[in-house]
Amino acid sequence: MSGPIIDVDHRKVQVLESGSGKPLLYLHGFADVHSVKESWLPFHEKLAQHTRVIAPAHPGCAQTDENKDIDTIEDVVFHYLEVLDALNLTQFDLVGSCVGGWIAAELAVRHPERIRKLVLIGASGLFVQGALIGDIFMMAQPEYGSSYTTLREMLFSSADHPMALEMFPDGKGELEDEVRRYQMLRLSSRVGFKPPYFYNHSLINRLHRITSPTLVIWGEKDNFVPRSHGETYAKLIPNRSELRIIPGAGHSAHVEKPEEIAKLVCEFLEK
Repeated sequence: MSGPIIDVDHRKVQVLESGSGKPLLYLHGFADVHSVKESWLPFHEKLAQHTRVIAPAHPGCAQTDENKDIDTIEDVVFHYLEVLDALNLTQFDLVGSCVGGWIAAELAVRHPERIRKLVLIGASGLFVQGALIGDIFMMAQPEYGSSYTTLREMLFSSADHPMALEMFPDGKGELEDEVRRYQMLRLSSRVGFKPPYFYNHSLINRLHRITSPTLVIWGEKDNFVPRSHGETYAKLIPNRSELRIIPGAGHSAHVEKPEEIAKLVCEFLEK
């Protein structure tokens, strides 16, 4: 499914949209819409039954043009401020997963007045002593035609989880799927694969600026971003933040348990 293309500063940005009601901006991660799947996942479909879900593809992902000016997470945030203006979104709910959660947190500390409620699912972005984020780049670039087992173990509760095998199958995959995975890794490598690795050293000291009620969701078996990162987000975001650990789920909790996570998110948004 191809989403509509909008123009943002003379660059194309692909945006999927579904549902009605209050706007919810969804920022995707690795095992997700735009980065692995071309269309909505069950999690997003459940959300769209309750709210208006808007999911732009990150720069260089899916049909969104690459932006060679992007070199830091601050550049990505500025890109999304322009996307928000193009979409005429002044205030909205914000949900981000993995790298999308990092971008969401960076948006929320800079423009807290625009975020009604914030949901972070396995978000990267922080440095926590003794709890380093996994090296996804080494795991995600096997020789063509070889195994993605280690990558699946990092992103899911098990390498044999049905959704893990569907998204990252061993052997030669469809060319479009391989390209989509590469696009997401390329963007992430530009903002995360250099010191500081997958975090902004300033973010942890800015979380107090977030004024929106915040729900932090973490998979019990997250092998990519350790649980202590979720605990740190929940502790340092001051305004009615809560942490929910999902038993049996890995890093991609919303992919493994879409109904449970969508129910948590919708109940939180409707409070």
